[in-house]
Amino acid sequence: MKRSEELKVLREKSEQELLIRWDEVKRKLFMVRTSGATGGEKPSPKELQACRKEIARILTILRERQLKQVLREPLL
Repeated sequence: MKRSEELKVLREKSEQELLIRWDEVKRKLFMVRTSGATGGEKPSPKELQACRKEIARILTILRERQLKQVLREPLL
């Protein structure tokens, strides 16, 4: 899937769905890191990078939504 398609899919998700996906990816990253440390297969750098990038994309989308919400609120 291309990056633009992946972003489109992520942007269509609700905040709750994004938080669930963020948790899933964080757990996957943890499992990949610890599998190499426990004598398992050494994690590939591409897999680690893909997890970190997806986490960053999700957090960026959540932050964008947070800022939009703040800008919509009237100033006192």
